Amino acid sequence: MTNTSTLGTIALIAAAVVIAVVVAITSRRRAMRSAELRRRFGPEYDLAVRELGSRGRAERELASRARRVEHLQFHELNETDRSRFQSAWNQVQAQFVDDPAAAAIGANELIKQVMRARGYPTDDFEHRLGDLSVNHPAVVQHYRAARALSESIGKGASNTEDLRQAFVHYRVLFADLLLECGPDPKSFHAAHA
Repeated sequence: MTNTSTLGTIALIAAAVVIAVVVAITSRRRAMRSAELRRRFGPEYDLAVRELGSRGRAERELASRARRVEHLQFHELNETDRSRFQSAWNQVQAQFVDDPAAAAIGANELIKQVMRARGYPTDDFEHRLGDLSVNHPAVVQHYRAARALSESIGKGASNTEDLRQAFVHYRVLFADLLLECGPDPKSFHAAHA
């Protein structure tokens, strides 16, 4: 009886140790994943937590974005394309003096053209935001702010200052998109497979 009781106690202790180790490893992996997502997405991480109501939901959404973007084929812009887009931007910017609303609309359209040239799908604004947040997390909030400010154009309630602010936000995103593509989206997935 004593041997059976002792063996049972040892088995319970061993099971408890195994469970504790598994829990510790799982917790560490989650913490590392959270830290990586926070580092990678920056302010977008906190926004996702606020919008989705929990860290877990936000992290699943951000990881889903990273996986989706991993399958896109991005392209670097050659000097000819960069020069062409920069020239188009200069024209849109010059238009702002005479027609701020048209210039803001033109800036948004030019952003979409650059995104398409880079390999981003551009059909849906929310997907554009999500995709941009993966490789351009530091500037995606500028796109969101520009969109919010320039939405008043369609409602006929735009004022020049709102349009100027939208244009400034578009310019930050435009400049970032003309640079290198950013971090390799596959690096996140490989590190978290």
